[in-house]
Amino acid sequence: MYADRLNRTGGFKPGMLGAALAINGAVIGALFFAAPRLLPFTPPDGPLITYVPYTPPPPPEPVPPADPLVRQQPRPAPRPDAPAPQVPTPMDTGFAITPDPLPYTPPIGIEGTGIGTVAVDPPKPAPVFVQPGIDPRYAADFQPGYPSEERRAEREGKVVVRVLVGVDGRVKQAERVSATTDTFYRATLDRALAKWRFTPATRDGVPVEAWRSMALTFVLQN
Repeated sequence: MYADRLNRTGGFKPGMLGAALAINGAVIGALFFAAPRLLPFTPPDGPLITYVPYTPPPPPEPVPPADPLVRQQPRPAPRPDAPAPQVPTPMDTGFAITPDPLPYTPPIGIEGTGIGTVAVDPPKPAPVFVQPGIDPRYAADFQPGYPSEERRAEREGKVVVRVLVGVDGRVKQAERVSATTDTFYRATLDRALAKWRFTPATRDGVPVEAWRSMALTFVLQN
């Protein structure tokens, strides 16, 4: 049965196969030699500049002229019986107005202008202060006794003290200002607290306490 197929008219022919292969090979070779040659790309030295064509914008559309025959319609006049519009007013203003507690009374006048009279109180005088003084009844008791050790040393001296004189004229306190020696100061302090009497200081005639300075000198007598 296979022998009959091969001998049948129109079967496989080796010559036709070879012709087809030759034609295909020629076409492929032609395509290979006809391909374009690719050259290597070399970047330029400077920056790349791209130019874009400028297209101007279209001109604006013309505005049609106003029609002089077209007039603005007048607003209708308000009706006489129409109520007035109410404008809201804020009530909270942040402060309150209170009436004066007393009615305003105009001034009687100003001194020196000839309009009315104004009573001006005279200025009060400054208080009169009088320093404490030595009571003359006790003037002989102010000089203290000469310290024996200072007399033996034949030394003279001086003492300055501040004393606080009370309202009764007695010395309530004494402070040392200067002294030649401690012995002279102790003799003066003992005498001041025991024997000194003053007339008290006064302010507007009223006795007050006050300070006074006293200076005493110790001198040897032959």
